[in-house]
Amino acid sequence: MSGWLELFIAVATVAIVIQMAILLAMFLQLRTAIGTFTRIALQLQAKMDPILTRTNRILEDSEERIASIMGDGAEIARLARGQAQKVDRVFTDMVERLRIQVVRADHILTGALEVIEETGTTFRSKVWKPVHQASAVLKGIKAGLEFIRSGRRPESDSATQDEELFI
Repeated sequence: MSGWLELFIAVATVAIVIQMAILLAMFLQLRTAIGTFTRIALQLQAKMDPILTRTNRILEDSEERIASIMGDGAEIARLARGQAQKVDRVFTDMVERLRIQVVRADHILTGALEVIEETGTTFRSKVWKPVHQASAVLKGIKAGLEFIRSGRRPESDSATQDEELFI
């Protein structure tokens, strides 16, 4: 059995040496990759620093302008709100006055129509009724005169009938 033990130790030694070689190769490759990444990061930083510096300077320069624009915007919004409230009050007052005038005009027109209707009724009863009665009396007198003149019953011609229908 001692032969097996020596063989096992030799195989383990070879495996450990291979693992060491693989780890050494990985370490060297990793160190190269880290060096490459460091160089890329430094190049990127060298390119980004001027951009960030300019951006920072622009933001610092325009900070006052942005604050001024924001203040002006707030002032414009405040003024617009005030004007909108004034316009709303004016329109509300105008609509209320218009409503009052419409109600007033409605009352006036209603009263005028009632007076006109009452006048028409009075006119019909006071003027047309006596005119019809006078017309009927005149027709009766005319018929009586024609009867007396002709000595017989009066003929009803179409013109007389038309006049009767008209009056």
